[in-house]
Order: sequence, then structure tokens, then C-alpha cells
Amino acid sequence: MSPRRNRPKAAGSSGRSAEDDSAGRYGGWQSSESWQGEDWSVRHVAGASAQGKTYRCPGCDQLIPSGVPHVVAWPEHAGVDDRRHWHKACWNAKDRRTTRVQRSRNGPRF
Repeated sequence: MSPRRNRPKAAGSSGRSAEDDSAGRYGGWQSSESWQGEDWSVRHVAGASAQGKTYRCPGCDQLIPSGVPHVVAWPEHAGVDDRRHWHKACWNAKDRRTTRVQRSRNGPRF
């Protein structure tokens, strides 16, 4: 049996950042865009990388099914916790959408 390998974390790292996740991990490419006066990191995710996971798109408030290609976007100054998964069409239409999404009475509140 080989010994356990404990490696100390780098000094000053308080947690995971968005840069820790390599673009190759998600099967897409990453770019930078400006929206609402902020710089956003935008990563295109291949459908095969999203197997077994569902996300709620903040643009249309609908579910992104498992295995569907989509976009992950977050403000560049923020970390991993601020990432949001968008449909590609919703991300492209974000400037044409209203600020308040109207839900039906039976729609989920998250």
C-alpha cells in the first residue's frame, strides 16, 4: 500500500475560482464579453459535458435539459458561485428581454 499524499494548498487561496476550471473540462471555448457595464466570462459548454445535469436558465426561467449545449456566464470579478447557465439563444437575446420574467401561477419560484 502506498502512503497517502497530502499536498498543502497554495497560500492565499480562499477557495475555488472560475479560472481553476479549465475550458477543456467542459468541451467548449471561453471568451469575454461586456454586458450592463461589466465584463463577463462566457464559456460555451458542449452537450456531452452536461450529461446528468439540469440547470435553470435565468433568461427564460426554463430548465436546460441534460445533454443540451448551452452557455455558462459570470462576471469576471466574481467566482464560481456566480456562474449562471443560459440557453445559447437566451444569452444572445439578453439585451432584448425584459428585466422581470413573468411566471405562471404554478411555476416554481427558484
